[in-house]
Amino acid sequence: MFLVRLFSIVFPVFALVAVGYLYSRWRQPDMTAANQINMMILLPALVFHVLSGKDFHLGEYGWLALGAAAVVLGSGLLALPVAKLARLSFKTFVPPMMFTNSGNIGLPLAVLAFGAQALPAAVVLFLVENALHFTLGTYLMDHRAPLRKVFAQPIVIATLAGIAFSLLSWTIPAPLSEAIGMLGQASIPLLLFALGTRLTRIDFGEWRIGVLGAVACPLTGVLMVVLVRPFLDLTALQASLLFVFGALPPAVLNYLVAEQYRQEPDKVASIVLLGNLAGLISLPIALAFVLR
Repeated sequence: MFLVRLFSIVFPVFALVAVGYLYSRWRQPDMTAANQINMMILLPALVFHVLSGKDFHLGEYGWLALGAAAVVLGSGLLALPVAKLARLSFKTFVPPMMFTNSGNIGLPLAVLAFGAQALPAAVVLFLVENALHFTLGTYLMDHRAPLRKVFAQPIVIATLAGIAFSLLSWTIPAPLSEAIGMLGQASIPLLLFALGTRLTRIDFGEWRIGVLGAVACPLTGVLMVVLVRPFLDLTALQASLLFVFGALPPAVLNYLVAEQYRQEPDKVASIVLLGNLAGLISLPIALAFVLR
């Protein structure tokens, strides 16, 4: 019975990824516009809708946000000696170990595993990871990169606006809130579909570094969760979500950043894509642990 429940959680996530993969193999769609719409409109709408909702209370997630930051930063520290032993550039190997797929996989997986009440906490985890990726991740690639670009990102604007609405107890007219919520709901399936289209670009010429990253990413993340959990005042749901957060595979954004800064993008692509394929194994194991 438990295996049936576990399958029912994982299957919809990877089924949508598989649909994206198969369609991309058939039609080779250009997802540039769709991905831009998702990042510029749909995902910011989801973030704002959750953060500005009457059921979201920012103070309830302080420890969870701290834990997420510790997992992201600690994973990078644990990955450093691995990169050195494997004679890899830390700019190539370490960022994918730190910045994981908290959006494409983390958000839908949280809702499917724990219900709609898990979405606010999952959004907090996603926001912490993305904030560190846009700031620290950019700094790791280029120490001279201007941080003002970070605050011009629609998702950052939506986050700040949502937090302001929450702190000031402002309410949005119901019809407008419903429209924003509908836009946000469209972001999650599109995230999974887009991930599937990217899996068609796996370069098996760099499979060794890809396998190393696929193993190291969930291990370093889960180890950090185990180390910091005793010091965090979390609810049972938040603790479970943080554990799954630690087991997530590398974010696709790592490849886009590596390509932008010409930081061995072929190797990073292998880490990201093989890491996400390995999520078929690591994520069910993590879910089995927390759900039992």
